Amino acid sequence: MPTSSDAVVKLVTSIAAIDSAQWDGCANPDAATFNPFVSHAFLNALEDSGCVGPRMGWLPRHLVLEDDSGNVTAAAPAYLKSHSQGEYVFDHGWADAYEQAGGRYYPKLQIAVPFTPVPGPRLLVKPGPRANADEQLLAAAAVEVVRQGGLSSVHLTFLSADTAERLRALGFLTRVGQQFHWQNQGYATFDDFLATLASRKRKAIRKERQTAVAPGIEIEHVTGRAISEAHWDAMYKFYMDTGNRKWGRPYLNRAFFSKLGQVMPDRCLLVLAKRGGAYIAGALNLIGGNCLYGRYWGAVEHHPALHFEVCYYQAIDFAIQNKLARVEAGAQGEHKLARGYLPVETYSAHWLADPSLRRAVERFLKQEREMVTQYSADLTESGPYRKDDS
Repeated sequence: MPTSSDAVVKLVTSIAAIDSAQWDGCANPDAATFNPFVSHAFLNALEDSGCVGPRMGWLPRHLVLEDDSGNVTAAAPAYLKSHSQGEYVFDHGWADAYEQAGGRYYPKLQIAVPFTPVPGPRLLVKPGPRANADEQLLAAAAVEVVRQGGLSSVHLTFLSADTAERLRALGFLTRVGQQFHWQNQGYATFDDFLATLASRKRKAIRKERQTAVAPGIEIEHVTGRAISEAHWDAMYKFYMDTGNRKWGRPYLNRAFFSKLGQVMPDRCLLVLAKRGGAYIAGALNLIGGNCLYGRYWGAVEHHPALHFEVCYYQAIDFAIQNKLARVEAGAQGEHKLARGYLPVETYSAHWLADPSLRRAVERFLKQEREMVTQYSADLTESGPYRKDDS
């Protein structure tokens, strides 16, 4: 593994073996920009519940950079993968083409938060004068793991734009994707937000909100220690309903939700819909330093517009009330555009060992980037906000 004169990169097979305070000092050094998904607590909950591990095809191989005193100065959540499930940056086509040509695409190294298409840091580096050098050491270590292990590639998904650009200089290919985020422009109320929309869109949202709760449905927010196991039972039922219909194979088990509530309760927000005293739908959000992250939704009864109310409008309400800068509502979904969520680009970085595979992927990514960028521009132009001189 790469080393410097006073640092060495180690491979660690369980995040529980890494001191949580030292990990979090690299992952979230600034409380104002806290990202719950790269926290030690969240990643450990995935491993401890069995959602991540050998049986699931996500083998932890975390990269940890230690100085000569044994202090962790950088780290990366890394996994040896035997498939491409649960990543949301789809490379199945690359794998199929490579294997048809006689290559072996799996196993590969994935630097990511499992099952979580949320942008954020992936090369977690403690701030300081050696931060850039430590980031390069981590990237070089990932490449060395590929080379020494006879792997096909290393992939960093949903990383920041500036990190993707720096990795380009180290031989990584950049891939651009798209999500829809809501930006808080200092609104004091939901009506302030609505006032920025075109009249037709404003009326449509008001009508949807009225429709969602018309059949006697009540909406409640539950967070912190107020979240009980009964709440998690309901949320897991909703999650399984959506997972079985959309994904075919839900990734998370019931134990994960309890562990999440135990280790980071104040970061969890459940938005639950109740009718006749029973919970019928809900969404799980995680609260970051300056962002609300929408994650899972489900329902056991169908009601028009309830999905939009529970997932999108309630999230906007919460962000306004708590002065959060934005709401990230997860992967995909052009239907979010009409509800005030605008397209933003997401980034991933890929290092491929085989030169012929690299050349083919590089050509594909160039065309894909142009299409995504143009599509995002077109969507933004057709967005719901008023077109005026301001």
